[in-house]
Amino acid sequence: MPVPDLLCDKPAVRLDAATLKQTLTFAFASGVPSSSFAQALEGARLPPSTWDPRSFAKELFLPELIAGCCKVIIGGHPYPIDRANLARILSRPPSSWAVVEFRRRILTELSGSQTLRGDFERAYVSLHQFRLLLETPPLARRHDTHRRRLEILGATKSAIDALAEAFDGAKSGLARLREFGSEVRAGEGFRRLSALLDYHENLSTLDVRVRIGLDGRMRELEILFIRENESNWFYASPFGRFLGKLAALLRGYRFSEQEMLARLVDRVFEGVEEEVVQLFQLIGDMEFFLAALSFRDLAEANGLSVCLPEIVPASEEPTGRSLSGLFNPLLLSQGVRVVACDIATPRPDMTVIVTGPNSGGKTRLLQSLAIAQMLGQAGFFSPARAARLAHAPGLFVSLIEEATADQTEGRLGVELIRIRSLFEKLQVGSMVILDELCSGTNPSEGEEIFELVITLLAELSPQAFITTHFLNLAARIAKNPPVSGLAFFQVELDPHQFPTYRFASGVAETSLAQRTAARLGVTREELLALVEASKRAHKG
Repeated sequence: MPVPDLLCDKPAVRLDAATLKQTLTFAFASGVPSSSFAQALEGARLPPSTWDPRSFAKELFLPELIAGCCKVIIGGHPYPIDRANLARILSRPPSSWAVVEFRRRILTELSGSQTLRGDFERAYVSLHQFRLLLETPPLARRHDTHRRRLEILGATKSAIDALAEAFDGAKSGLARLREFGSEVRAGEGFRRLSALLDYHENLSTLDVRVRIGLDGRMRELEILFIRENESNWFYASPFGRFLGKLAALLRGYRFSEQEMLARLVDRVFEGVEEEVVQLFQLIGDMEFFLAALSFRDLAEANGLSVCLPEIVPASEEPTGRSLSGLFNPLLLSQGVRVVACDIATPRPDMTVIVTGPNSGGKTRLLQSLAIAQMLGQAGFFSPARAARLAHAPGLFVSLIEEATADQTEGRLGVELIRIRSLFEKLQVGSMVILDELCSGTNPSEGEEIFELVITLLAELSPQAFITTHFLNLAARIAKNPPVSGLAFFQVELDPHQFPTYRFASGVAETSLAQRTAARLGVTREELLALVEASKRAHKG
């Protein structure tokens, strides 16, 4: 049986099949919480990765990114995806380029063909309905219990049919879905499933004649002919059914037709249980691609573009890094006007120092670069019109550390701890994002530590982006670099000295502290007015 694996180039059942079967048995009998299937996905194996989400996921607000940018809507109806599972996949980019390229080919086909995307969405809707029925407990009446189980079997058939009858001509991993559906339909378990559903819905056909009176009401109903569904696998003639009941009664068996139906339905479900396990893995895989398409739709609705970036493997000679139309996707869900920018360096293995005023977009730039790298290496769309990146074996992101109630160190101690953490976790060639390095201490000590960090970083050939407010230090380093491989970007200002949220080469000459203070109402005049108001209130 082919495996409908959409995340790996070499298909495999990555879920714990034995545990999931037990969950399915309970779900089919009486329903289970949705968390039960979510736990099964949490334990699913992913392709090997050298990335550690603990080094960056919190700083990139990954849950918020998924919640805001990956809302799956099909036919105007929202479908709640498993965000935790998507976060696992995105934060663990595969080490194997073959896996990444496999995912990219699927995304390319889905985004390039409305037919294939329509097939994909319809198949997902069928699978979603199937899962929803398994999670819904039956009502108290026995009749409702049997009807629910038959509905689950019907949803199973619909999901398999949706896979088998779609994706015609697909060249990517989407072809696995059609192959899987076709193989399942050819199996004995599916044939019995189809026969039972047909027998339940079509025991017999009646030809009738109805006589209607002048008042529109029925006066007479006459059965002209009855055709029973004799070709069905489960069919027994009326006389055969009578003899079966009589024989059971004579032998002392005491069971009802409802009990017989329940046993029969259970046996039929057991016959397709192996395939059903794989459907749950497929649901999680499909949500990865539906989220990517939703992200692309959202970006385009805001006048922005996404891409599948060119990623240069670590084994190849490094070429320049370039991102055009780069934007921060975290801003899309915040109602903020998003300004795209262009960033390019001669080589990826450089330390880039970014300077400029507060609220000029430096931190947002760092987030954008890290998100673009993570998504691109996961086989997902990156937030840029076009991009050429180098493969990174890991990602370390550290933005400004917030003070906490149980904090035992001062600001300098906290800063030194995050620097040590960086060097403990950093791999050669990894991407490093540091916001306002050494801002927590006095300038003289901070500049010394800053220079030490960038000097030692150079030994590990990092892809590093660091922001700083030490403008004199940045200017001195730019003039007399202590190591090779340094680059400098500054916040671009318009003719009125306001940030454009774009970036240009060079070191900023001012942090525009006075302008920022004026914008926030921290000028001598405004503060003096507040002081005078407080004094008047005290006298009154």
